[in-house]
Amino acid sequence: MKRMTLEEKIGQMTQIERSVASNEVMKKDLIGSVLSGGGSVPSKQATPEAWVNMVNDFQKGSLSTRLGIPLIYGIDAVHGHNNVYKATIFPHNVGLGVTRDPALVKKIGAATALEVRATGIQYAFAPCIAVCRDPRWGRCYESYSEDTEIVRLMTEIIPGLQGDGSEKGVPFVNGQQKVAACAKHYLGDGGTHLGTNEGNTILNSKQLFSIHMPAYNDSVIKGVATIMTSYSSWNGVKMHANRNLVTGYLKNTLKFKGFVISDWQGIDRITNPPHANYTYSILAGINAGIDMFMVPMNYKEFTDGLTYLVKNKFVPMSRIDDAVQRILTVKFTMGLFENPLADYSMTKYLGCQEHRDLAREAVRKTLVLLKNGKSSTQPVLPLLKKASKILVAGSHADNIGYQCGGWTIEWQGVSGDVTAGTTILSAVKKTVDPNTQVIYNENPNQDFLKSNTFDFAIVVVGEPPYAETFGDSSNLTIPEPGPSTIKNVCGSVKCVMVLITGRPVVVQPFVDTIDALVAAWLPGTEGQGVTDVLFGDYGFMGKLARTWFKSVNQLPMNVGDPHYDPLYPFGFGLETTPTKTT
Repeated sequence: MKRMTLEEKIGQMTQIERSVASNEVMKKDLIGSVLSGGGSVPSKQATPEAWVNMVNDFQKGSLSTRLGIPLIYGIDAVHGHNNVYKATIFPHNVGLGVTRDPALVKKIGAATALEVRATGIQYAFAPCIAVCRDPRWGRCYESYSEDTEIVRLMTEIIPGLQGDGSEKGVPFVNGQQKVAACAKHYLGDGGTHLGTNEGNTILNSKQLFSIHMPAYNDSVIKGVATIMTSYSSWNGVKMHANRNLVTGYLKNTLKFKGFVISDWQGIDRITNPPHANYTYSILAGINAGIDMFMVPMNYKEFTDGLTYLVKNKFVPMSRIDDAVQRILTVKFTMGLFENPLADYSMTKYLGCQEHRDLAREAVRKTLVLLKNGKSSTQPVLPLLKKASKILVAGSHADNIGYQCGGWTIEWQGVSGDVTAGTTILSAVKKTVDPNTQVIYNENPNQDFLKSNTFDFAIVVVGEPPYAETFGDSSNLTIPEPGPSTIKNVCGSVKCVMVLITGRPVVVQPFVDTIDALVAAWLPGTEGQGVTDVLFGDYGFMGKLARTWFKSVNQLPMNVGDPHYDPLYPFGFGLETTPTKTT
């Protein structure tokens, strides 16, 4: 650091989007970090080799600077390496919380790290350790649970991503098969008023610290390399400008030694409207204690602005040095200086069978059985593989994109056959007896149902994919044609309803019509995990990690609240015994 100029230091504090980065830009502007935003790829359906080439090209630019400090490349790998074509897509966090299985999420972290490294990338913006207290929030599926203790258990994904061996509170990444992790979004992102994304969390300090802080304490102890600040506010103060919590608590009290990174244009949003007074935004962010700034597009405005503030003594050099020291500490710890360039030796891990098997196991463990038979003496599940004729229906039965949810291939997610995987329909066909007829009709009408005789129907419906603010919902209903498919099919055939959603949704109107109800959350690419349990190769064992409300008027309603009157309580989940016969 003694050898570094101000320009070199500020370059280290700057993270730009790959679309504005190049070998030349890295060299000329001395940029310390690059990221892919959601869906930002070198080319559509790019191979892992194409990713490696792109990252290495940027890296060679960094290595050819005066000091040759390597760049760190970050990406949202939030349920597997989800921007990348043919990667294994694991269940979203809302499902993983159901398992209450830290050893499982640690394995998922390790698998994700391998797939991220397969593309030459060294840094994942995960895990999201939000405690979602209101399912109206569009990011609720990124949260493991409404219960702090479950979220704390799930921080075990951090040693999965980064490797074991951290000494208390020191950032730690164990070699070339591991990645730097990022606990996010600090702090209170899951507690905003009415579940509004980027909103205001109105709590006293005791509530904030008892609900939203504990998983950060655990993450720091486990050696998390980075922490991302939240767009949200606490009692009206933007977290990107909250010096007491970022510097005072995280750095000084918890002794966090990694670096704090802003969210995408996070400092712009300190003002309302965003970017209204950018000089003020830079000053507020830097004084709060942010070390690396995600300034994806117009990064020159940031570097020029910060240079001006330092030269004119608005920002002390000690604050710049603190930031750069933390960033370089993480880069050194990771072995980036020794091994800055990637090769193709790890490309074999992307979407490999072992990871798909792990994802399939995870799917089985995330399923929650909410209803099994119109009376408990006549269970419907497990289903018989040797039926004569089965109907599979619903908008989500044969749609990989829908099954994976948001943050898959694109930021907002996608519909249809967008990456390698097994839909629930194809899983049903693979699972049943060869002589069983499987008829698929996405939204069958009455005539079709009358002219056929089915042993039973599997109706797979739910929410379309969404991410962030686009997912905020005040009514939490399943969109059409979901409800009419349920009404038509379940009115005339014995039916199992499989819900593909990022959160509990309104189901009270259908509960009496249907014979069985399964919450499958957002299972990802391995749809056979669903049929493994529906047809009895494995038993249902999942227990709700979120309260299932009767009506949205009850929200927010969380376990332990005085007015607790759910449709299905936190911890609820029926069980089935595996059937030994095929």
